[in-house]
Amino acid sequence: MKMEQQNTDSKEGVEVLQQVPFEDDKLGKGQFISKDYHLQSKIPSWMKGFAPASALTVHEDSWCAYPNSRTVIKCPLFSKCSLRNDTVVRPDNGCSENAHDLTREQLAAREVEIIDIAASVSRDCWSKVIGAPNVDLTTFESQRTNRGPLLKGWMDSCRPVMTTYKLVIMDAPIWGLGERLEDCIIAGQRALFLACHRLCFAWIDEWYGMTLDQIRDMERQTDVLLKKTLKKPAAKAGIKHDGKRKTLKDEIIAVGSCT
Repeated sequence: MKMEQQNTDSKEGVEVLQQVPFEDDKLGKGQFISKDYHLQSKIPSWMKGFAPASALTVHEDSWCAYPNSRTVIKCPLFSKCSLRNDTVVRPDNGCSENAHDLTREQLAAREVEIIDIAASVSRDCWSKVIGAPNVDLTTFESQRTNRGPLLKGWMDSCRPVMTTYKLVIMDAPIWGLGERLEDCIIAGQRALFLACHRLCFAWIDEWYGMTLDQIRDMERQTDVLLKKTLKKPAAKAGIKHDGKRKTLKDEIIAVGSCT
């Protein structure tokens, strides 16, 4: 929510369309959130001559039910493509071999990458687009919890510790471009995971101890603030979501993100 506030202005940013409770057989009870990401300034210069202004308005549907969640992302520019993120959070240091309960075929197809929020770096174009956080977690120490700094080997020695297991499923059925696009989007997801989880720990003194009711209240306040900034009408609320989700191709890439 804080990153959304920092990256939204009168021209572009995050627009929350709907935020309601949901119940799902697999995920359980949680919060359904529907968003649009208005990213017009990110359109490449070669594309501005023919691409519409809404070409990079990315739509995201999220089903958040701690410790599990699912996110499905669509972009009009690549309407045939699908991107899904499944998240499982566990109180371990990344030792779970199959946190998402994948089949044998899916395990054979997946690629695993461990993202160490204290040591991993992102120097590609995505780090510039997303904005790599200028924070050094090897020197950071929380004033409220006394956690940190995250020195070499912290994942094996820190207590408490948790791992966010991200399962990224990218499907780009575009002849001649699909594989490159999939690799590009996966790299973008990695940079986003690194930036978000690094800041999540760096901002621990701001959120530590918050109750779920306080988080929901913060969500409503953030929604109002974003709408005001973007000059958009308020998000729809009050109707329970049916929890149904679309099924995508099982082209699996698993990314572990230690937090």
